[in-house]
Amino acid sequence: MKKVFALLLTLTLCVGLLSACGSKTETPASSGEGETSSAATGSVYYLNFKPEQDEAWQNLAKTYTEETGVPVTVVTAASGTYEQTLMSEIAKSTPPTLFQVNGPVGLANWKDYCYDLSDSDAYGQLTSDGFALKDGDAVAGIAYVVESYGIIANKTLLAQAGWDVADIDSFEDLKACAEDITARKAELGFAAFSSAGMDGSSDWRFKTHLANLPIYFEYQADGIGTTDAIKGTYLDNYKAIWDLYINNSTCDPAALSGKTGDDSRNEFLAGEAAFFQNGSWEYGNLVGEGKFTDDDLVMIPIYIGVGDEANQGLCTGTENYWCVNNSAKEEDIQATLDFMNWCVTSETGTKAMANDMGFVIPFKAAQESPNLFVKQDAAYTAEGKVPVSWNFPTMPSENWKNELGTALTAYAAGTGTWDGVVSAFVDGWASEYAALNG
Repeated sequence: MKKVFALLLTLTLCVGLLSACGSKTETPASSGEGETSSAATGSVYYLNFKPEQDEAWQNLAKTYTEETGVPVTVVTAASGTYEQTLMSEIAKSTPPTLFQVNGPVGLANWKDYCYDLSDSDAYGQLTSDGFALKDGDAVAGIAYVVESYGIIANKTLLAQAGWDVADIDSFEDLKACAEDITARKAELGFAAFSSAGMDGSSDWRFKTHLANLPIYFEYQADGIGTTDAIKGTYLDNYKAIWDLYINNSTCDPAALSGKTGDDSRNEFLAGEAAFFQNGSWEYGNLVGEGKFTDDDLVMIPIYIGVGDEANQGLCTGTENYWCVNNSAKEEDIQATLDFMNWCVTSETGTKAMANDMGFVIPFKAAQESPNLFVKQDAAYTAEGKVPVSWNFPTMPSENWKNELGTALTAYAAGTGTWDGVVSAFVDGWASEYAALNG
């Protein structure tokens, strides 16, 4: 905590400089000319983590302001910059009243700023206490969305290549399919995988989400839920899936450092690739006029050649916990608590979160999501397939992820070795954990 306080003091003195570092989209939602409630007091400033839901949050905030008269500002941090943006914004005279952490590791940095939500209405609406993030007896955060990710497949392209997703239920099946497509790439006119972009808008898919798989299986084998020293038991499997992605892609592996999340998505949308690793949050970007229909798409598990693959489900969990800033003004804290509760209980709020954002929210009044990938996750579970839990909230730090991403990029480009990836994964984990936890 001494390091955190020293950093925050530095940020207070250098706020102008740090603000420039946190690229973000800022659109105040309080300009709507809605009827103002005479009882309305306070205001809300939500620092949103999810760029893909920015427009939906802006619209929902505007609606709330029109209904209640309470000003709600939504600021969305650019992809991969949330932590530094929060550090910058929290030091301002009007800091976020509502922010998020990714789990226990994120909470360790911000728990002194977290209002106890034990008596809040939103906490009382959770379907399970398992969705609460606790600091001792205090409820420091509450999960507001449960999501799934895997490999999104274009069924039409697979059929053109003579494959069916029903034929793919293991790493060996996925490898055979991808390499067959690559061997006939010129004939087919498409690649197996969209580019594994490794710029900041895309690298989280691999340094975090893909890295979750070897962590999950190691935790399962060792019967643990976290560790101060990862062993890297399944890093050979991590290498195998990474090699499959980068060697059967729309681009040369050396070009990945310049590829973005938009590049990867647009390649998939254009029919240039049959597979695209991403999550349920991507659904709204893939369907609609001029895009895919539900009949075109399916999400399959990320197979890495470990465990009972025929009974493996999607990676399902959350790293999205709402926290209320306890240093905000009392009236702003109350306004924020009211806004949170409205989002998860009102018909307007729950419909927006289900339909516009594609969220499955863990609250009693949740609407059924029309999201295809959400439905497929439920179907997998109903069939008895075991979801892969989200373990990346136990990753020791953002710096650990960044170092791993750098090593993966260097390996793909041929300027680094897989030993460098292993070192970043294993040695980096131990050193980062020790540095942050003494």
